[in-house]
Amino acid sequence: MWCSTKNYPTGITMNISGQNQCPVALTIEVIGGKWKPMILYSLLPGTKRFGDLKRLLPEVTQRMLTLQLRELEEDGIVQRTVYAEVPPRVEYSLTEFGKTLEPVLLIMVAWGNKFIEQTAKNKMAVKQTANV
Repeated sequence: MWCSTKNYPTGITMNISGQNQCPVALTIEVIGGKWKPMILYSLLPGTKRFGDLKRLLPEVTQRMLTLQLRELEEDGIVQRTVYAEVPPRVEYSLTEFGKTLEPVLLIMVAWGNKFIEQTAKNKMAVKQTANV
């Protein structure tokens, strides 16, 4: 296994299906994918209704947003609150455990900004060498 206790001081953990797995792989299993990080980032400022999330993430289908929110809820990352009103009101928020992902998400934002800068520099360098 590529993630041994020798290489990673935190060791190997059990994944959701009960198999030994590297903590990095486990994290990706729980919050990875195209939409989960975006959903979590959208919930950092606070509680949102489904429609709010759909407006913030217009490219995600309603079905996919529902599926991703359910998975995050099952993993204890997102809390779903249903209010007994007509029409029904459903709100989503990060659980206390879900809030522990904030530093990870903010580091992803910082890295993404650095990547954008680096990509722009690389493109400029390629253009300059092409013009020489």
